[in-house]
Amino acid sequence: MDKTVDIIKLTIPAKPEYVCIARLASSGAAYRLGYPFDDIEDIKIAVSEACTNVVNHAYKHCAAGNIQIMIECRKHSLSITVIDTGNSFNLQKVLKGLRPLDASMSLNQVNEGGMGLFLIDSLMDEVTISSEFGVVVKMIKFLKRDGVERSADKVSTATE
Repeated sequence: MDKTVDIIKLTIPAKPEYVCIARLASSGAAYRLGYPFDDIEDIKIAVSEACTNVVNHAYKHCAAGNIQIMIECRKHSLSITVIDTGNSFNLQKVLKGLRPLDASMSLNQVNEGGMGLFLIDSLMDEVTISSEFGVVVKMIKFLKRDGVERSADKVSTATE
């Protein structure tokens, strides 16, 4: 394991009133790493959406469940993994339904299912989803400093 990684692990009840704990821990870690305000807000929204998906979908047929959250703090990225062991979903069906929103549609016309995943995908730099056992959503936001943007497969310098 990379020694330059600090790992924060949380377990919260899969209830709406605890989602704020995951959001606060993620935003606190992002702040500590030096992320700009707009990126911290994106991270908070993405974490909220991932946890809310668990609350609304994973444990609806059982009385209680937990959300596992792992936050990995690296020099140039923040990785947040949200894990549940509840009811899985058809990953391929959900991914097929993900598409850019049609700007001409009103919000009433937008399909509610998959909207959270669409938001997560548009706010974070990398998103991976696994639904083998429960659902695992891993989200990565890269830290951009001094006009240099880092991503998994390239480093580019911003031009003026």
